Amino acid sequence: MALPTALAAVAVHLPDGTLPVAGLPGLDRLAAAERETCARLGIDEVRADDSLSALDLAAGAAGRALAQAELTGSEIGALILIDSRAPERLMSSHATRLQALLGADGALVFSVGGLGCVSLTPALLAARGLLAADRDLDHVLVAHGSKPPTLQRYRHPVTVSGDGGAAAVISRSGPVRILDIVQETNGEYWDLFHVDYRDRPTAQWREECRDQRTYSFRLAVETRNRLRAMHRRLLERNGLTTADISCHLSHNLSLGGFRFTEESLGVKISTACFDNLRRYGHLGPNDVLVNLHTELERGVLGDGQRAVLISASPVAAWSLLLVEIGDGTATHYL
Repeated sequence: MALPTALAAVAVHLPDGTLPVAGLPGLDRLAAAERETCARLGIDEVRADDSLSALDLAAGAAGRALAQAELTGSEIGALILIDSRAPERLMSSHATRLQALLGADGALVFSVGGLGCVSLTPALLAARGLLAADRDLDHVLVAHGSKPPTLQRYRHPVTVSGDGGAAAVISRSGPVRILDIVQETNGEYWDLFHVDYRDRPTAQWREECRDQRTYSFRLAVETRNRLRAMHRRLLERNGLTTADISCHLSHNLSLGGFRFTEESLGVKISTACFDNLRRYGHLGPNDVLVNLHTELERGVLGDGQRAVLISASPVAAWSLLLVEIGDGTATHYL
């Protein structure tokens, strides 16, 4: 049995500026079928601020998470940054830059990534491992700033990406207990989506799909089968049934993606996911934290209730996180 871990704080940092999907850069240069697909995603607008970097967004969320947990940077035992898909600089450390910004001079610092929308999961697994391995380490801060790798923001035929940061303080106790985590990957799809950037100005970067039929059919079937098996395994090994789960929170790609997940698992996706998809679009690994934050803020999840956080990525990777809500007195969600 894994040692108990919990989310002691969950925080979100979103830019004030909004960008309507109808006004996305380069939308007028897309084929008619691509524009139609984009319009059907269920995304009205995204948050966008070109003056903020992914690190700025991560730092904003991290600062809020520390404040909610009533901690300072110097009290964090470890800091894990989820890497940006398109770092601003090569051969520099964004993780240690965040360390300096937060004043977390004594923290063990590193970054994780490589799984796209699922990259939150290895960060949480690493945090849980650190807490289990070192009894003197009490708090691990996980943060990510999500910005799309291209100016266009639309990834055909999948989603529209916005700007946003999210962070969580992982401790041995807290108002959201982490009960279990499962993750799977399949390397056959490692380059299904890619951005060719060598010797190209950033204005020419595009998120491209190597084979749309593979994405829309072959990967879709595997995702349905994987999620079904993982969901069943997650519940069975915790002695639970679907009736014991109060809320299912998904990553935010599209309305079609939500319906696909609902039909695959025989569950209902939380309305918070639909609302945040419409307002924020896709925020990469931050999606499920943003959705959980919304449900906690609204008071939808109460003491003793459980939620499953679902993430999937076309790399391909899949993960499920099972959490249980505590009494909620330790943290105020802003």
